[in-house]
Amino acid sequence: MSFSFHSVKSSVHELKNVTTIAVCGLLIALNAVLGLLTIVISNILQIRFSFLTIAVSGMLYGPVVGGIVGAVGDIVNYMLRPSGPFFPGFTLNAILSGFIYGLILYKKPVTVWRVLAANTIVMLLVNYLLNSLWLSIMYGQAFLAVLSVRIVTNLILLPINVTMLYTLIKFIQKLPVFRLKKTR
Repeated sequence: MSFSFHSVKSSVHELKNVTTIAVCGLLIALNAVLGLLTIVISNILQIRFSFLTIAVSGMLYGPVVGGIVGAVGDIVNYMLRPSGPFFPGFTLNAILSGFIYGLILYKKPVTVWRVLAANTIVMLLVNYLLNSLWLSIMYGQAFLAVLSVRIVTNLILLPINVTMLYTLIKFIQKLPVFRLKKTR
């Protein structure tokens, strides 16, 4: 799973397609709806679904489009339901997540291992490290204290997120529209 400038270039090219823009608009709208849905298990453990639209946009249209959908989705979600002050670090996280999903899943066979790899990288880099850093900065808490609390949450959510994303991608791949896109 090496970094591919070809996938970045191909993803930029996807932005010229009207269908891509339309589907991304729908994914952003779905992201906003899913951003309102959360399963609260405890104060620190919540299952969220909005990452699915970012991952799917990356899988369908590549890292650049995935990053754009992540950024716009994050800003729209904040405007719909602000929770605290706006912090651009979280928008950066959404961009990175979409970019990572796009790098790993775009135009590649989707396997459980590939979905696990994408989710693990996003979990470690974005959810665990960067989110902890942003929370530490925002609330003036020690970075290591925030990290220690968030590790268990991320380890519990990893298999849940992998299962949700893999199941969704396999469902999407069975849709006639997806098969039409692959033949072009």
